[in-house]
Amino acid sequence: YQRRVREAVVSTQSTGSTFLMSLAYKNVKYSLKHKIAQRRHAGVTAEVLQQVADASSEKKKTVKKEKDDRVLFKKTEVADLEATHFSIFYNNALFLFLTIILSFYILKNFSPGANYLGSSVTSACVVAFLSTGSN
Repeated sequence: YQRRVREAVVSTQSTGSTFLMSLAYKNVKYSLKHKIAQRRHAGVTAEVLQQVADASSEKKKTVKKEKDDRVLFKKTEVADLEATHFSIFYNNALFLFLTIILSFYILKNFSPGANYLGSSVTSACVVAFLSTGSN
């Protein structure tokens, strides 16, 4: 009976922590995507216009609307990828740091089960809370 209770507690904790971390990933990615797109605009525009110039020298002239659409698509793609990578790195690093601090320093006198449960749930809650702040 106790084993089933422990399994239920650990699976609930894992599910809750996973949900909170995915929420944090989404929030950080959303807040960074626009900033990254603005910073990468010049480089992406130059790259896309060079590609369009190379392609249009062989074919007919490319209209301005098509060039703008290609630049916007590429800029969005680059910003989305960079924001995703940074969001995963940032949130995982923060989660790991908080888990280590909580496990080894703050909750060190608790039982191993309570230590694991408290450190992982608290870390996930803090990461999710910090991701909701405005930058």
